[in-house]
This record gives sequence, C-alpha cells and structure tokens, in this order.
Amino acid sequence: MAGAGRRRLIRALRLHPVLVTAPLAALAVGAGFGAQALLRPETHDRDLLEALIARPEVVATTAPGQVRGAAPADANGLPASLQAQRAAAASGGGGALAEPQAGPEVPLEIRVALLKLSGQPSLSASGPWRLSDRTGRLLRSGAGGEAVPYQALLGELSELWLETSAGGRLKADGRSYEGRMRLLRGDGGVRVVNHLPLETYVSSVVGGEMPSSWNPEALRAQAVAARSYAMAHMARPAGEHWHLGDTTRWQNYEGLGSVSAATRSATASTAGIILSYQGGIVESLYAATQQIVDEAHAHLGASMSQTGAQQLAAQGLRYNEILGRYYRGASLARLQAGAR
Repeated sequence: MAGAGRRRLIRALRLHPVLVTAPLAALAVGAGFGAQALLRPETHDRDLLEALIARPEVVATTAPGQVRGAAPADANGLPASLQAQRAAAASGGGGALAEPQAGPEVPLEIRVALLKLSGQPSLSASGPWRLSDRTGRLLRSGAGGEAVPYQALLGELSELWLETSAGGRLKADGRSYEGRMRLLRGDGGVRVVNHLPLETYVSSVVGGEMPSSWNPEALRAQAVAARSYAMAHMARPAGEHWHLGDTTRWQNYEGLGSVSAATRSATASTAGIILSYQGGIVESLYAATQQIVDEAHAHLGASMSQTGAQQLAAQGLRYNEILGRYYRGASLARLQAGAR
C-alpha cells in the first residue's frame, strides 16, 4: 500500500488542478487534481452519469468552547484525546463533514482499462462464458475453466465482449473480475476493459490501497476518496473507451483479489457518498504518508495521508471527521438519480 500510494502520488507531482466541465444533467463537475495530461474531450455516457448530488455544508462536530483542558471525558464519554482532536477540527483544523441523508443506490457502471495484463492475456471464467460481437451476436461459448479463444476473432473484428453467468467471475491472466469485459484490438495487442458496478470497483480499490485489517473508519474514508476520484474520471474519461486504468497511475485496482468482507462493509456503509466542492466532484488524491502528501501536494492543499487516516481512526475519529481534516472546505454529497 505504501509503495503504491508513493508511486501514484509522485507521478502527479507536476500536475495542476483541472476543471472538468462535462455536462452531467444539471451538475457541473469540478475535478480537483491530477491526470490532465490524459484527459481529452470525449463523448460522455450521459445515461451512466445521469446523477446529481445533494451538498450539505461543512460542520464541526464540537464547538471550540466545549473542550477545556484535558478533561477525562465529555458528556458523551469521549476520551480527552478525542475531545482535543475534535476541538482542533472545530477551530480551524478541518471540521467534520455532515453526512448526507440516506437514499437509494445509483447503479453506475465504470469502465477500467486493465493495463496490468499482458498484450495477449489468457481469458476464462469460473462459470459458462459467451463471446459476442458489438451487436450482441454470439460468436463462441464455453464451460467454466475453459480458455476463451478470442485471438482469431479479433483478427477479423475490432472488438469483442466477454460475459459469464450471474454470480460468476471472469478471469484474465489469473486475476478474477466481476462484470463483463470488452476486448479491443490494438497495435500492441489486446486492450481489455472491465465494465463493472462502481461500488464493486470501490470495494476493490479500498483493499488495493489500504490493508483490509485497518480500522473500519479509515477504510470508510478511503472508500469515499476512491469513489470521488473514480467519479471525476467517469465525468472526464482518460480514454475513448475507458474511464481510468487499473495501475497506481490512477487507483490500484486488483479486481476481486483485493475485495474482502471489510472492504465490502466500508463501501456499502458509504455507498453513493462522494466529496464535493461548490456543487462539483472533488478528484480526491491521497498518499501513503503525510511526508509524501506534504512533498507532493502542499501547494494544492487537499490530499489524504492513509497512515494518518488510520491513526485518526485509532484515536476514535469517524470517517467524515477524517475526511474533514484532509479535504478542508469540501463537503459530503450523495449521488441521486434523476434529481432536478
């Protein structure tokens, strides 16, 4: 995790804030930092991104005058160290972010280029699979564990679609993935793009960027940051056929290999929640340690230390308080389908 965070952050050292202005119904999306060298004007999937956000204001959990000295506990039984943390947040150290009201999940699909794969990856599935052309016409089918013979077909067609039965897993070079795969013919081999539910992707990124054994509140903070980052790239894709890649150039996505009960819980308990600033989506950067954050993003002023999030969680801070420390001036918002 520390190495992944360091590599991804250092690659963004010389990048500057970029404003994303893709039309998302009535939502103007502001993406904060990173990756603009790869951001090109593309056709956006408006059905996919037909989601608006409700943006509550930043609030502090505890007013500054409520904490005096080193009292052993407050009226809620909070220890003195936690009181001090919350008092610091309320007096300019970054307030807790108000949690949006609960709402129905917005089923969004994200497209992730699997750049870690070889140029001619081995493909299969845990259950029955089917290979189709772009119109949905069935070309090949096979049983679970049977290799997918796509090479010859891609010599004739520019793209193929690989799917499996409900509950099954697609496999590429030994890695397991949920969703479906789009196979694109390219000069350097095959480009595989994983189409999958956004929340499944977030659950994988949480486990790819943080140890699953860490405090649940740190994992929840990571889930919100990862979801915001993903949404910013869904609004302004890195490529014509994909939103972002699976390497630490973006976020570390390992497919189902980094998904656990802990990462699923962190994702489900924050489902649909993103970081927002003035009605836009914050492209929320983060790094392994505060030292890397300071070296890379001190001039930008908004980046989360993952080890710092773990330490704050161990002291009793909740995920929205942790995020308030690192993304000052932002707020939490929930994706809402069909809002006007």
